[in-house]
Amino acid sequence: MDSELIIRQMLTSDMDRLKQIIDASFPRFFRFFASHSLDSEGQVLVSEAHGTAVGFAKLVEFHVGGDKFGCILWLAVHPQFRRKGIASALVNTGTELLKHNGARAVFASAQRRNIVSLAFFSMQGFRKMGFLGLWRLFGWRIFEFYRDIWFAPGEIVLMHN
Repeated sequence: MDSELIIRQMLTSDMDRLKQIIDASFPRFFRFFASHSLDSEGQVLVSEAHGTAVGFAKLVEFHVGGDKFGCILWLAVHPQFRRKGIASALVNTGTELLKHNGARAVFASAQRRNIVSLAFFSMQGFRKMGFLGLWRLFGWRIFEFYRDIWFAPGEIVLMHN
């Protein structure tokens, strides 16, 4: 990882650069949702190198039943800065922050066909959670959970606890 890399909260002035990162990182269908999530509930961590935003992670906190959970809703790094440990730094910082704020577990999801993302999250300590595992955790509240993590068809849920 670059020694000049810092992780910080998003500033309003980051918005245009983060939208460029979104456009370079996600298929067209997901760009709309990722862009609109930047100024919705939750927080956005930004990785900055040499004064420029090079990646981000959108974090949300939610409650299901009496328990608090966290989710890394979106994660993206500009293509020119990939494979330098930036995504790992964002995920580790985000996971620690969510757990520090009381999250019992932190979730993420990735499209079933996105083997790079699935492998990446696995290397960061996340494990795949099938429907039955989530059912054991949430029971009938599983549908609240799916809503809170913006679950879409074709995705696999991953959990870090």
